Amino acid sequence: MSARTNKPHEIVERALGLSRADGCVVIADEQSSANLRWAGNALTTNGVTRGRTLTVVATVDGKQGTASGVVSRAAVTVDELEPLVRAAEAAARGAGPAEDAQPLVRDVPASPDFEDAPAETSSTVFADFAPALGEAFARARAGGRELYGFAHHEMVSTYLGTSTGLRLRHDQPNGTLEVNAKSPDRTRSAWAGRSTRDFKDTDPTALDAELAVRLGWAERRLELPAGRYETLLPPTAVADLLIYQYWSASGRDAVEGRTVFSRPGGRTRVGDRLSALPLTLRSDPDEPGLESAPFVIAHSSGGDQSVFDNGLPIAPTRWMGAGELTHLTTTRHGAGLTGLPVAPAVDNLILDGGEDRSLEEMVANTERGLLLTCLWYIREVDPATLLLTGLTRDGVYLVEDGEVSGVVNNFRFNESPVDLLGRATEAGRTEKTLPREWGDWFTRAAMPPLRVPDFNMSSVSQGV
Repeated sequence: MSARTNKPHEIVERALGLSRADGCVVIADEQSSANLRWAGNALTTNGVTRGRTLTVVATVDGKQGTASGVVSRAAVTVDELEPLVRAAEAAARGAGPAEDAQPLVRDVPASPDFEDAPAETSSTVFADFAPALGEAFARARAGGRELYGFAHHEMVSTYLGTSTGLRLRHDQPNGTLEVNAKSPDRTRSAWAGRSTRDFKDTDPTALDAELAVRLGWAERRLELPAGRYETLLPPTAVADLLIYQYWSASGRDAVEGRTVFSRPGGRTRVGDRLSALPLTLRSDPDEPGLESAPFVIAHSSGGDQSVFDNGLPIAPTRWMGAGELTHLTTTRHGAGLTGLPVAPAVDNLILDGGEDRSLEEMVANTERGLLLTCLWYIREVDPATLLLTGLTRDGVYLVEDGEVSGVVNNFRFNESPVDLLGRATEAGRTEKTLPREWGDWFTRAAMPPLRVPDFNMSSVSQGV
């Protein structure tokens, strides 16, 4: 009998009931997804998938401290439940004391829908989107463009139960849309992407119109050398840079002197002003359109998460307020070590506080500079300064006297997002965006465009 014939909450309860450890956490993730792919103005594939992953965390108390063992498996059958629980317990008994050990979370009100069936997606999520996509194909064909792309929607229902009585559940929808437009000879390319919860707020014809303009800009090609240029970063590029900064903002790592947020003597840069602009970088599990889990869901322990914190409530957090660093991500264990307040990572990121000004208005106010489309292949060069390197992609445009005058070659860049925040001279209107580089891991972001007077294009790249 398949585990999918049992309700997820029943699987969680049965696994907890099988536990012989001192503590136990069980996480059941019910996942379903639907997707569409297209190439050359025609659909190529579509599909729907479903699956379940079960994670068991066993904790065992000992004279030296509490040990933990974590085992995750997909497609677990009912007969495999006990072996899974025993494997987690064996892993705990074979491990040394867990450095991040804390009492398991308790006294969190149960989710009223804990025993309900999981939410699921299906191809019906594209009911309105697919006909509009067909219209976009027709417009692109008539305009001499070819559209390529991918639409993906996923629903994950997470059921979390613990031996301390927690019974929590969260449904997380996640949708992404990426469209590439190419000229028939493939010498010109433009990209646009969107993040969505349900595909009701995505318009492929509007994306095609946006891409048509960018392909038109690319009819005139110019060559520019490496150097520092005034640069307009669109929201997607800002998101990719600040998400990496967010991932590098561990309070414990900062106290141990290993990050850009460290100060000598085991201190951090909390309280430092990072930006002259009145910008606020924040996360909120209840942010409209970017809703995320309101409690910790940790399938493993790492620098900024702990399996012992599973079920810990997550509150709205300001990481930077009015340009000043206010919080670093901190587990309960990390807070005890560093003296910093507990601040669990949240699965969304918002930068706001800029002017009510669109990217197009910022272009119109540019005498001479570069307008980027997106960034990719971002890698860390120096954690002490958070220096990153990467490439531009799918269109770098020259702006002269308030208008785009043509497309230029791609570049490799070397920049630190922390430094960029300090040097930015203008931020525009915040909007929901899809990061190009990190879109497979982090999709809930809202960012403004930024103007940087001296963005470092360190070398010319031959990428498209």
